[in-house]
Formats: sequence, C-alpha cells, structure tokens
Amino acid sequence: MEYTIREARREDMSHVLELIKELAAHENHLDDVEVTIEDLEEEGFDNGNFKCFVADVSGKIEGMALVYFRFSTWKGRTVHLEDLIVRESMRGTGLGGALYQEVVKYGHDHGVKRIEWVVSEGNRNAIEFYENTGAEIKESWKTVHMEEGGIQKNATKK
Repeated sequence: MEYTIREARREDMSHVLELIKELAAHENHLDDVEVTIEDLEEEGFDNGNFKCFVADVSGKIEGMALVYFRFSTWKGRTVHLEDLIVRESMRGTGLGGALYQEVVKYGHDHGVKRIEWVVSEGNRNAIEFYENTGAEIKESWKTVHMEEGGIQKNATKK
C-alpha cells in the first residue's frame, strides 16, 4: 500500500472531523464531540493553534495526528499529541506508526525536550506500541479535566 504523510490542508478538515467522530463513536462518546469543521479551520489555519498531519492513501484521508506546543515548567517547550487516529479499516497497515514517526520528527525538528500524550488504559495495543518505541507510561500521573459546567461554576466564584 502506498501512502503519503503530509501536513493537513484546510480542505482536509472535513475528513479530520470524520476521523474524530469515528474514534468518539468507538469509545461511545460521539455525543461529546462539539468541534466543527469551522472550529478546526479557524483554530488550525487562521489562529495557528495546532498542526495536523494526515495519512493520505490514494487521495483519501485515512488517518490523522493533531499536535500543539505546550510549555513545561520542568522541560520548557514541549509538543502535545492530542489525537492520533487511523480509520478502523486501516489499522494494522503501518499508517499509525508513520503518523507517530511524523510527530516525533516534528518535535525533534522543533527542539522540544518532551512529547506527551494520553492513552486509554484499555488500549493495550497502543500502550505496547508506545513502550516499544521508548515512551514511558506514567502510571502515577492522572489526567484532569474540568468541563464547561465546572469552568462556569468556578469562574464566577467570589
């Protein structure tokens, strides 16, 4: 199978959103996806808030990796991998590994000292893959989210 890993273009965002929704449906969270094509276009291309790479197989987007810069008080500039998604029908073809390598190269090219991401504890295949590349799963760290309701409640406290 021939494929190209490349930077996403504005016109790819409808396919990126399809992949986001496919992953959310797989995790039984489709109703939680609020982002729109317009959000992706504005935040990624107008505001430069993220970089997205896509796996293009014969003109069809079959995978994506979305990253952005963060700042660590311990390490300095880091890259956060928000999502790496490969269409279910294309898993096991090497697309995920190729996207992952593109993210690592991006971090290296930008001189970051850490690339970080979250993986579901139930995703044993991904965990094994990441560990085999030298990534460490930080069991003692917990991901914390505050959703819109909590933000609203805490932002208005006096």
